[in-house]
Amino acid sequence: MRVGTFTAVLHKEDDLYVAECPEIGTVSQGKTIEDAVANLREATELYLEEFPTGEVGRPLVTIFEAHFA
Repeated sequence: MRVGTFTAVLHKEDDLYVAECPEIGTVSQGKTIEDAVANLREATELYLEEFPTGEVGRPLVTIFEAHFA
């Protein structure tokens, strides 16, 4: 069984944390950060069982400014 390291990007929506894995495209949620990441791990593992991938590259994460009213 292979092991990979993936990125979890989290944000809060109301009373839940939403976690997304940008390398795979999986998303999950939880009441705590730990729950959201654990649920994302499970979702990602289930996805990869069904749709195995080759080497997954690391995403480039940056910030930018946007003007809004």
